[in-house]
Amino acid sequence: MKKIGILRGMETTFPDALVHHVNETYAEQSVSAEFVELDAVTMDDDPVYDVILDRISHEVPFYRSFLKWAALEGTFIVNNPFWWSADDKFIDNVIARQVEVAVPKSVILPHKQHPPNTDDSSFRNLKYPLDWDRVAAYVGFPAFLKPHDGGGWRGVTKVHNMDELYRAYDESGTDCMMLQEGIEFESYFRCYGIGRKFVRVMRYNPAAPGPMRYKDVSPDPVESELLAKIRKDVLSICKALGYDMNTVEFAVRDGVPYAIDFMNPAPDADYHAVGLENFEWVVRHTAEYLVECAQRPRSERAFSVDGFLQPADNSRPE
Repeated sequence: MKKIGILRGMETTFPDALVHHVNETYAEQSVSAEFVELDAVTMDDDPVYDVILDRISHEVPFYRSFLKWAALEGTFIVNNPFWWSADDKFIDNVIARQVEVAVPKSVILPHKQHPPNTDDSSFRNLKYPLDWDRVAAYVGFPAFLKPHDGGGWRGVTKVHNMDELYRAYDESGTDCMMLQEGIEFESYFRCYGIGRKFVRVMRYNPAAPGPMRYKDVSPDPVESELLAKIRKDVLSICKALGYDMNTVEFAVRDGVPYAIDFMNPAPDADYHAVGLENFEWVVRHTAEYLVECAQRPRSERAFSVDGFLQPADNSRPE
């Protein structure tokens, strides 16, 4: 029996439905799913799971270290815990542009306040004052100031001029911040990418209250050419970043979809947030992909210390 583990956090609807769906749909294929249970982990333990879906290790360092160990012992992890640990929003934008996905102009800024265990001498490499005029001329206004590794809209501020930028930066504390061009859009989309092959394009209204973001949207169908471009860009980003589960948000300006937010390896999939149709889609396609991974030979699932700790077999179904 192949075993899939779900490493869950505070969410309930998605992991519960996923475990139920796998066990109801794939029992005859000798695949089962359950919630991961952990004790202390030794170097000599045997891995319990063929595949683990990670929904919480970004919040719990113990879980992240466990997942890295499990990956090296032959468990396939969604998403790759080594890359996730090294990831940030700025470098993601650089990578996206290299695979010909349009992204906003972005700049990383030094910490306003010293991070823990540093002092003035730790920052002798920096010029002072910063060349704010060059930064503003490159990005323009309006712009968004955000933590370069943040999520869930933590610490995000829209700024319209230099005074607002200075004020927001002064309040950023020890975070490393990214300033990003504001895309004044005519339409907006949020997209699931599963297994680097399944894509769900959803109209989305980031300005609406949380429960209405998927509802307070245009009822018009998406133009076929734009839809094809968005699907292509979702797959390009997920493949380039090595993410098997992600959401990618696009702001469309003058017909061009700009990838705005795409470092979401544990994307929101709550039933009450995304609605019935989107929820059923993400449960069904996530389950299909996890089962497919579980049925691969262990030699193809194992991660290697050679090649930036990528899976030993880097092939993926197209």
